[in-house]
Amino acid sequence: MTHVPFVDLRAQTRELHDELHEVFESVLSRAAYTMGPELGEFEAAFAAFCRAGYCAGVSSGTDAVRLALQAAGVGPGDEVVVPVNTFMASAEAVSHCGATPAFVDCLPGTANLDPSLLEGAITPRTKAILPVHLYGQPADMDAIGEVAARHGLAVVEDACQAHGAAYKGRPCGSLGVTAAFSFYPGKNLGALGDGGAVVTSDAAADRTVRLLRNHGEETKSVHEVVGYCNRLHNLQAGFLLAKLAHLTQWNNARCAAALRYDDLLAAVSGATPLGCRDDVQHVYHLYVVQVEGRDTVRERLGAEGVQTGIHYPAPLHLQPAYKGLGYGPGDFPVAEAMAARILSLPMFPEITLQQQECVVEQLAAAIAGGAAA
Repeated sequence: MTHVPFVDLRAQTRELHDELHEVFESVLSRAAYTMGPELGEFEAAFAAFCRAGYCAGVSSGTDAVRLALQAAGVGPGDEVVVPVNTFMASAEAVSHCGATPAFVDCLPGTANLDPSLLEGAITPRTKAILPVHLYGQPADMDAIGEVAARHGLAVVEDACQAHGAAYKGRPCGSLGVTAAFSFYPGKNLGALGDGGAVVTSDAAADRTVRLLRNHGEETKSVHEVVGYCNRLHNLQAGFLLAKLAHLTQWNNARCAAALRYDDLLAAVSGATPLGCRDDVQHVYHLYVVQVEGRDTVRERLGAEGVQTGIHYPAPLHLQPAYKGLGYGPGDFPVAEAMAARILSLPMFPEITLQQQECVVEQLAAAIAGGAAA
């Protein structure tokens, strides 16, 4: 049996072992654990990578989304429009601001937010739109921006899956007033633990994030606002700086692997990859297909040593945490239908053609087995 992992973090760690060890020894020898030079160096480098003015490292992607929203003016009593098919953290961050998520359905081709539905979700309480660049593909930012401009709303990017992705040549992170990134280990740019960042070209928004992440403090022992302890540790910043130099190469490898999947799957009946817009640079944080009988197919793949994922098995309006918002089954039919069919195949920069051929071979067999049952 050939084992194909869903993500192989060990392969990347082996490749960078000496660089990461050097970072560790440097930080350890200086006992420089928080708010030190590694953080500043990484922030400057990642801001430049995103073609933005500023980057503030924070403790997680979830905290990055919350702080990005707060820096854009979102607070208690507000509403934020959020795609219904995304990870819980997108809506969770809205709730942590004291605001309420207002969900919208997705496009059937890409699974990203459907801009044509935005007008119906906007109320007098709406403060911002939170497009998610899902799976590494940018949302339709022109259409979203037009709606936001008409209603005077902030656009805050959830770019937690989109490091290096671009919309019409413009990098994710430079498309809204603020943008949030996650450096969870499995991301395209992952720390060796949790981490995140807020990217912006708005100096006031950047200052707000920097105050909030560090107890409201700009000058030592002077607390201008009630803040949080949401700092990105120096050690993680050093690891991220070392890995950032490889990110474009890794993203290119992901794109090459996605093209191989496209070619291999063309001969497989019953597996439909999600589409990619012609005007974006997709970075394939995930490679997602739709299949009938998904749960059975996934079980058969697992039995043959092929690990897969489901991103995400239930739209947010059907999560128990948001039962109180009053949504129910049938309210977002596209997302609900996709949630029963989507399957994330193994995807990481180091995946080999042999591994992908195994995945597709086993996927075809699993689908055929279901059809014959």
